[in-house]
Amino acid sequence: MPITILLADDHAMVRRGLHVFLSTQPDMEVVGEASNGQEALEQAEQLHPNVVLMDLHMPVLDGIETARRLRSILPGIRIIVLTSFSDQDHVVPAVRAGVKGYLLKDIEPEDLAVAIRNVHAGQVELHPAAAGQLMHVMASSELSMNEAHGRAIPHTPTRPPEQELGGLGKETSHGPDMLTRREREVLGLIAQGLSNKEIAIKLIITEKTVKTHVSHLLDKLGLADRTQAALHAVRNGWVV
Repeated sequence: MPITILLADDHAMVRRGLHVFLSTQPDMEVVGEASNGQEALEQAEQLHPNVVLMDLHMPVLDGIETARRLRSILPGIRIIVLTSFSDQDHVVPAVRAGVKGYLLKDIEPEDLAVAIRNVHAGQVELHPAAAGQLMHVMASSELSMNEAHGRAIPHTPTRPPEQELGGLGKETSHGPDMLTRREREVLGLIAQGLSNKEIAIKLIITEKTVKTHVSHLLDKLGLADRTQAALHAVRNGWVV
């Protein structure tokens, strides 16, 4: 069965380009298009797509409110935001609205296809810049709580951002001592929002080596992806 996709963007050229590309993927099928949030809701109720790929800035009903309502009426639907904005004012509300992917429109087509498959499979896909914004929010939130309690030890918020992403940053008995020095360096740079390519340049190693380190640290921490690792590390005070 192909992954069924609903496109929602107020620019017809964007929808057309996405439709043409996604139609080349043998395991994907675009079942509908919407030019605003209200149309997206109506078509989602009618078509029950697996994934909704949508912009944030749309007329009638914006992407964040659309995501909230979609999650309310179709709890199992996977929502991916494809936007030009990576600032905190867009990233955090979108995550809290229930999106499972936050990507920027400069993404390579092949990477977009991979992200859609991953989100459909239950993973979370965040652009490094979006992940960096969540790291900042988490660090600021924990610092404020620690100051309010008059102490400087890691403190877990009542509902940290990773919970908005469906249980990221789960409790585990594995600590940073399980990681090698290089793996801790890679984890710290992931938490800063750097991509594998940027980490490779900064540490003067190959991108393939970075991917190997990421794979090893995920395995040791018992986590599914780099986003979970970054959020988990910040929540537990392993990185600043």
